[in-house]
Amino acid sequence: MRRISSDMPHTDVQYRLRRQEEGLSNIQSKISSNTRIRELRDDPLAAAHATRYDSYLTRLERYIKNTDFARDHYDFQDSYLREFNDILQRIRVLAVTGANGINGPDETKYIAMEINELLKELTSIANKSGPDAKQLFAGDKAFTEPFRLIEGTIEGGGESMVVGVEYRGAGANRRTEISDGTYSTLDIGGGEAFWAEKMNIISRFDATNYRVIQESAFFIDGVEIKLNAGDTLHAIVAKINESPAPVKAYVDIETHGLALLGTNAHLIRVEDRQDSRVLQDLGIIRPTNDPYAPNWHENTLVSGGSAFDMVIRLRDSLYRHDQEFAGSQGLGGIDLALSNIAARFTLEGSRRERVDFTWHRLLEEKDNVSAALGREQSLNYYDAATELGWMDFAHRAALQTAARVIPPTLLDFLR
Repeated sequence: MRRISSDMPHTDVQYRLRRQEEGLSNIQSKISSNTRIRELRDDPLAAAHATRYDSYLTRLERYIKNTDFARDHYDFQDSYLREFNDILQRIRVLAVTGANGINGPDETKYIAMEINELLKELTSIANKSGPDAKQLFAGDKAFTEPFRLIEGTIEGGGESMVVGVEYRGAGANRRTEISDGTYSTLDIGGGEAFWAEKMNIISRFDATNYRVIQESAFFIDGVEIKLNAGDTLHAIVAKINESPAPVKAYVDIETHGLALLGTNAHLIRVEDRQDSRVLQDLGIIRPTNDPYAPNWHENTLVSGGSAFDMVIRLRDSLYRHDQEFAGSQGLGGIDLALSNIAARFTLEGSRRERVDFTWHRLLEEKDNVSAALGREQSLNYYDAATELGWMDFAHRAALQTAARVIPPTLLDFLR
């Protein structure tokens, strides 16, 4: 005969009751957390989909923050560019007034004094910082004041005045990712935004017989130009012209040296790679440890000035009472600066429009992904409440049945 322990019914009932309590706890946790997937085994396929949706949603939220930052950044840039443009327009009006033949030396001097003050304000605008305390027009040298005033004396000026404005920033290399693998350039460097003339750089070094000794490289406006051993000057010119750098290279017919001409008004930035000295050998730049390089070689012919140079040239002509120069070259230089500012407005506006479209698309995509995530893991409250009610009813019935089937005896209290 098989022996049956008197504890067996108790153990079995307790086991079944604990299972029911566990089920009640699970459904209550799902209701409180509004998710039907607490563990992978609840629905493995839906859990996998939900994980991918949640990861993608996190990336979308990061991109939305990036586009928000870019839009604010462009707004600050736009406001200062517009202010710069307004001051240039005022200077142009003063140039027309100063070039009028009816003005005497004193009148033109007063106009020049006003232009000198406006020049200082132009420099102040170019050195503005954004809300993140980074310089707006310094390129990737975001904590370097991009423009430095050089003071001196000029003919007709009775005080120390601004005789030059030096750019100490870099190119606009800061970018932000606005979608998977897609970036938007944040900055417009001061060497692009506040320039007026196309730069022309001509080396006086006769490079007719020049050969690259070993594999080398140099950078033009951030674009790397790779060279092979044995490359001649004409090969270097061809490689520069095939690159996306905004310059046109040629061999100067007089000096037989390398020459660079900007395809638009901007400061051409050139530097040798650390393991190379090709541009030094070609007489374009001189060796330097200056972080604000390039430093042009003393024999290099460099032309093409900034908007500040145009304003200084106009102001100086008015101090000299040279109305003919002010009305021709002086006024023409201001027009060049205004034309370049207009081109930069177009560029900045295009970037802003692209980011706006991306921002709206990301918001719509976020809504779609959130909806898909909800379909995978959200709980149906009606079904959950019904299930909870049935389980609670079954649990109560089980407790009542257990109490009647296995009543406590004296022996239970004597254990």
